[in-house]
Amino acid sequence: MKIQKLPSIKRLPSYLRELKLLHNGGREVVSASLLAEKLGVEPIVVRKDIEITGANGYPGVGYRIEDLIYQIEHFLGWNNTSDIFLIGAGALGTALLGFKGFADFGLNIVAAFDCDPLKIGTAIHEIPVFGMSELAHLVDRLKVKMAILCVPCEQAQATANQLIDAGILAILNFTNVSLSVPNNVVRQRVNLAGDLAVLSVKLSERLKSGGRTNLLTGEETDGEE
Repeated sequence: MKIQKLPSIKRLPSYLRELKLLHNGGREVVSASLLAEKLGVEPIVVRKDIEITGANGYPGVGYRIEDLIYQIEHFLGWNNTSDIFLIGAGALGTALLGFKGFADFGLNIVAAFDCDPLKIGTAIHEIPVFGMSELAHLVDRLKVKMAILCVPCEQAQATANQLIDAGILAILNFTNVSLSVPNNVVRQRVNLAGDLAVLSVKLSERLKSGGRTNLLTGEETDGEE
C-alpha cells in the first residue's frame, strides 16, 4: 500500500463516526463541506480521502450517507467480522478483552493466551484464556490470522516469532518494541507512549503560554474565557 494513503486511511474511522451520527439523526445526504467542518479539515481533503474507497458523490448533492458508510466499511474490511487472538492477558490485555468497540472495527476476539498458570483455563470477560502451548493448534483449528500483542516489551519479539511460526499473518502491536517480521507478515504498532508524549508536550506548552489546549481535539485557545 502506498504510504501517501495512510493518513487518509487513518481519517476514515472519523468519517464513519460522523456519518453514523448523521444517519441516526435521519439525514440521508452529506456534503464534503459538512464533513470537512465536523472534522476540521479542508473539503478537498475529504474528497481525496473518500476517493480511495471508490465511493462516488453526486454533483450539487453530495454523498448518500448509507452508501458512503457501506463503501468505507467495505474498503476497511469492517463489514465482515474477522476473528482475532489476544496475546498477554495482563492489565492492558484484560482491558482490551472487555472493550466492546472491536466489533465496530470488524474484529472478534475469540481467545486470549497467557503464560500465567492462574489465568490459563479461566475466562476474562467471557473470553477463554489458553496457554501459549495451545497457540499453534488453535491457529490451525480456528483459521485465525490476526493477533493483538500485549506482552511485556522484553518478551515482544520472541512472542511475535512464536505467532508467526504458528501461522499468524497480521499483528496489532501494543508494545513499545519495533518488531522484526518477514515480508509476508503485516504489523501495526499502537504508539501509546508516543501519543502520550505529544499530549504532555502540548499541555506543557499551553501552560507556559498561559493558554489552554483542548485535550480531546488538540485545538488551542487563548488564556481567557
